[in-house]
Amino acid sequence: MPNSFLNYRTYDQLLAEIQTDFKKYYLEDYINPQEFIKVAKRCNYELGLKIFKTKEVVLDVVKGRAKLPNNFNVLNFTFSLSEHCIIEPIISGTHVEHVNLGPIYNPGVWNDVNLCAPGVVPVAPSCTPCPTSCGGCGSSFESCACNPVGDVSLNCKGDFTTLVQKFEYHTKRWTTLNSIRMINSPDVVDFDCPNKTWQSHNTAYIKNGFIYTSFKTGKLYVNYQGMLEDEDGNLLVPDHDMLNEFYEYAIKQRILENMIMNGEAVNSSQIQIIEQRLKNARNNAYSLVNTPNFSELRRIWEINRKAQYHNFYTMFRSY
Repeated sequence: MPNSFLNYRTYDQLLAEIQTDFKKYYLEDYINPQEFIKVAKRCNYELGLKIFKTKEVVLDVVKGRAKLPNNFNVLNFTFSLSEHCIIEPIISGTHVEHVNLGPIYNPGVWNDVNLCAPGVVPVAPSCTPCPTSCGGCGSSFESCACNPVGDVSLNCKGDFTTLVQKFEYHTKRWTTLNSIRMINSPDVVDFDCPNKTWQSHNTAYIKNGFIYTSFKTGKLYVNYQGMLEDEDGNLLVPDHDMLNEFYEYAIKQRILENMIMNGEAVNSSQIQIIEQRLKNARNNAYSLVNTPNFSELRRIWEINRKAQYHNFYTMFRSY
């Protein structure tokens, strides 16, 4: 089941449904949202990496290292980038840009704001203004301190691979992707990561939230499984009819367990129902997540065909 077909919801939305089912316990303040975040996280890890979001980013390597994104979980694969072209569209017609004027009213203080005056965009002290044009392929944008991070997409057609990075006013197309061999990073690299076996003079390893490379400066494309969090850092869980019950019954079981530990009276039939439903929901969730998709079945078929060819036909090559 590819994670691209999964929808997600926040932990608060999940807990709201549980509070609706356990109205009495919710009104009596037995459901504390902070107590069950660890249960939802455990369910995420039980279902494995397939439910995690696949993300991609281009990093700047400075002095042999680059800071990984905060939501980085496991590396899928990575390339070093070299040759590229910058495409700048010719703007014609009317160009409208939204400018943030900032707060126009402070409680207790009135400010006169001229809405016809251009807005002032604050600039960080360590950020020099970026040029609007590079003047060619790969020139001044590389040294620009406030180079924005654009949307990234990797396109594969046959043996030709290009990486497209879209910024606000230009598009950067990387045409040369170089292999890197990952070393000494077993915990944060996927088992099937091709960088483990690639033979390359460029090497890299991951430690303490940074990726260290054998080259001092450059660009690095990283494809990784991101943590299940939204832009505001809120915990996300899958939103699927076959997975929702697994999360809900796991939290309901913990609610009853906490009540028993605190000496509250709990009906034994409630515990039996929750335990049985949780067991069935867990089996259904595991079955859905571990069912291979078409690409995985094709890969297994190709591996099987190669193995059979090696067993029964390789012996006749000398004839």
